[in-house]
Amino acid sequence: MASYLIAIDQSTQSTKALLFDSQGHICLRVDRPHRQIIDERGYVEHDPEEIYQNLLAQIPELIEKTGIDPQNIAAVSISNQRETSVMWERATGKPVYNAVVWQCARGAAICDSLEDHAETVRQKTGLKLSPYFSATKLAWIMRNVPGIKERAEKGEICCGTMDSYVVFRLTGGKEFRTDDSNASRTQLFNIHTLQWDEELLSLFGIPACCMAQVTDSDGLFGYTDFGGALPAPVPIHCVMGDSHAALFAQGCLTEGMLKVGYGTGSSIMMNIGEKPILSQRGIVTSLAWKLKGQVNYILEGNVNYSGAIVTWLKDQAGLLKTAAESQALAEQANPSDKTYLVPAFSGLGAPYWRSDVSAAFIGMSRTTGRAELVRAGLEAIAYQITDIVQLMQQEANIPEIELRVDGGPSRNKWLMQFQSDMLKSPVLVPEAEELSCVGVAYAAGMALGLYDDSIFENNRYFRYEPRMDETTRQEKHAGWKEAVRRIL
Repeated sequence: MASYLIAIDQSTQSTKALLFDSQGHICLRVDRPHRQIIDERGYVEHDPEEIYQNLLAQIPELIEKTGIDPQNIAAVSISNQRETSVMWERATGKPVYNAVVWQCARGAAICDSLEDHAETVRQKTGLKLSPYFSATKLAWIMRNVPGIKERAEKGEICCGTMDSYVVFRLTGGKEFRTDDSNASRTQLFNIHTLQWDEELLSLFGIPACCMAQVTDSDGLFGYTDFGGALPAPVPIHCVMGDSHAALFAQGCLTEGMLKVGYGTGSSIMMNIGEKPILSQRGIVTSLAWKLKGQVNYILEGNVNYSGAIVTWLKDQAGLLKTAAESQALAEQANPSDKTYLVPAFSGLGAPYWRSDVSAAFIGMSRTTGRAELVRAGLEAIAYQITDIVQLMQQEANIPEIELRVDGGPSRNKWLMQFQSDMLKSPVLVPEAEELSCVGVAYAAGMALGLYDDSIFENNRYFRYEPRMDETTRQEKHAGWKEAVRRIL
């Protein structure tokens, strides 16, 4: 009997493939990084063909290293970096341009030209008009790659997020689908009607014929044999944006539950149930998922740079040899130092939504050194998340929270304690990693009847409790607010 699931996470830095057994446990993970293509303008791109070939190469490796019979693989599920956008030929699957990565703010001028329509966009999509989302990235490709607009209008071009591209390629072009969670992050999808919005598509210059069929998150997205790696095609069941999948994996299935994903950037999500709440304060509204025909909504705030701060401290600033070294340096830093890093390397996301500001260290003194700068970087991660969580609590009228977290930086004990201190709330770190893959694997297994709700009992957590005195907490947070004000 088929008893294994493959979960794919096509993320910003790499593509991962994980094998899950019949109890929902991870048997093995394999991953392959892809190039980060960044030019002198700060434009950030990925090569979609490189990503797809990396994915194909991982499946034989996964089967060989585990020694399983590939006939026992029941299904495949996919999570993905969300707003990253790509266009490809419908006839061949060949990309017509590199994927424009979610971090890339090249669509800022397009947003500026549409400012009069910002409220219409917000009311229909729950999203603030911003180059962060997919619409302006697709519009930029449409306007800047010769001949694409004309071909798109003829229906020769597919426009989508990375999940739809991966599904298209894995099914040999037979299926062009995305799910509700990814669609809700494009700024082209009406979260009330649950359909692509003709007015928004026209506004951004995207022909409706270029858009994917929207499918329930736990639905059937087609069949694949990974280019012949499997003896017979298996169903692709369940697709979700990576943050949504991690929210599901953490068991945040009911109203008021909250989680943060510490990745390259951070997504802060609060489940708000079956009805949307449109924020007036810089927080956006999206779909959590659509499972068995039932929609859940979320409030979400996005931080452009969280784990990427540590990468910058290591690779560009030369202050770290390894990311793990940041914990020890933060512990060594002078407690009285008042240096802040405002990490606006590509602008600031929620709740400011300013793409026209730059990063800076604020408040350095003559004695500020390596340890203090590194600590300021870690603190900046926690401050940004604290600002967004507090706004969500106000919008949803939830005075007390318990924060569930995941992602690489969540393994940094100093950072997690500081996050708990700033929020004055418990922080729960799961033993399991790769929560995006866990989420789509759980959802796929439940859709297929392999798992039931008891699968969430697999989760085990380490708990942090706040211990900083209130005066110190308020002083530190006020200093952060002043540093941001100076940048803005």
